[in-house]
Amino acid sequence: MATTHKTRMLIIGSGPAGLSAAIYGARAGMEPIVVQGLQPGGQLTITTDVENYPGFREVIQGPWLMQEMEAQAVHVGTRMMYDIITSVDLTGPVFTATSDSGDIYEGDTLVIATGAQAQWLGVPGEQELSGKGVSACATCDGFFYRGKKVVVIGGGNTAVEEALYLTNHSDEVTLIHRRDSLRAEKILQDRLFANPKINVVWDKRVERFMEGEDGGLRALALIDTKTGEQSEILTDGAFVAIGHAPATELFKGKLAMDETGYLLVEPGTPKTAIPGVFACGDVMDHVYRQAITAAGTGCMAALDAERYLAHRDFAEAAKVEA
Repeated sequence: MATTHKTRMLIIGSGPAGLSAAIYGARAGMEPIVVQGLQPGGQLTITTDVENYPGFREVIQGPWLMQEMEAQAVHVGTRMMYDIITSVDLTGPVFTATSDSGDIYEGDTLVIATGAQAQWLGVPGEQELSGKGVSACATCDGFFYRGKKVVVIGGGNTAVEEALYLTNHSDEVTLIHRRDSLRAEKILQDRLFANPKINVVWDKRVERFMEGEDGGLRALALIDTKTGEQSEILTDGAFVAIGHAPATELFKGKLAMDETGYLLVEPGTPKTAIPGVFACGDVMDHVYRQAITAAGTGCMAALDAERYLAHRDFAEAAKVEA
């Protein structure tokens, strides 16, 4: 039989944003429910070494960090639900989410923390070598390639920004693009072409990520998009930078989004256009996309949800007295 679960704060998504919102919400007495979704723990569960999350002097593992966040959220009073939301009703005043199990979740406030997924090339070796030389985040993993050869794959703003960032760690950065011109903004292109540490390889498509004897990435197999000529490029690290896809399918037609699908919020806040509905983490942030920034916006969402409920409860009490 389907069950209806009620809470003061319903959270969809269980990455750093969702779990941080849960921790703050639970400590405020809102007894939050977190519906974990398809990938409990978010993108950090498929990340190995994490060296840029504050509070840990040594390198930590992404899955371990998310296990600790979840344990902390549960410890302070969060209910974790291993379920997948298939539809939402945002008409309010109570927000409703229905899951594929048939269960219904009702929240006086709703925190959307469904995140975003890096887009991959889908070629052989890519997933097998993920974390072993192949990455989708230079800011996250570039530090591990100090003094080594690295390549960036893509031609938009993300790819150019990643290539420029990697020059902080490497003197040999190669940008590989399948066309003969970049799609990035002109100011970024100017910075790229002016940087002596960056070489651009035009009209090349990655056919395969090649494993070395040590089990890590050794090289990329390329094919010329105009002539069909095959070649290889040796590298220590490869960063796939062809964009991210926010997990916002549930909210199409119900919440405002930008042209790429990221949820729009009031600048500097996690507030959406619907009072009581908040968006945090990578689902609304296409600029920073870091665990620490996601956690920060999760905190903001919980604090704003608490204030929203306090104002609403005060107004309702005033009506009763009148």
